[in-house]
Amino acid sequence: MTTAPLRVCVYCASSEAAAPEHRAAAAELGRAIAGRGWSLVYGGGSIGLMGEVARAALAAGAHVTGVIPHRLAEREVALEAVTELIRTDTMRERKAIMDDRADAFVVLPGGIGTLEELVEILTLKQLGYHDRAIVVLDSGGYWDPLLGQLRRMVAERLAGEGLLDLFDVTTDVPATIAALASYRPVSGDGVDDSEVALEATDVPPR
Repeated sequence: MTTAPLRVCVYCASSEAAAPEHRAAAAELGRAIAGRGWSLVYGGGSIGLMGEVARAALAAGAHVTGVIPHRLAEREVALEAVTELIRTDTMRERKAIMDDRADAFVVLPGGIGTLEELVEILTLKQLGYHDRAIVVLDSGGYWDPLLGQLRRMVAERLAGEGLLDLFDVTTDVPATIAALASYRPVSGDGVDDSEVALEATDVPPR
């Protein structure tokens, strides 16, 4: 089980239109991260769920690192009050720094940017580039359609069954924190052998 303090990267919406239940979950997550003595890494914004999780974590005493591109600093209104604010030139640099600073990942509701971050971190884990915890906090069933699509990928043999083992799904903050705290890295190189086998057998001979 995990005993060292975690640096938890949270992917989430920067939209001010986020539903109250999602806002409440983000704020509760920020407080819970601080309550465990962990630190927060996030996208650096002060609005939407980004702002909720960061302000709550800060208020509860957590170290908070925000990473935001110069181009988005005004659109997402960079939260200057964070412990450490890193400004980048590109989105790719932003994601690389967030990845580098993180020991685990939590995905809250979000838009296409959050979706891209989730898919990328899952893909990297599937290919063996990391073996860190990924927890999808499915607030209000927000991610249900995506989770259904992932199950369909497996059912139609377009992805190996191991895909569904790459992440945990929770519906509340206590379960999310428990999943992070109890996570054990999988031994081996982390590559999804079942998917490799599928790809090999599905390629027609030349």
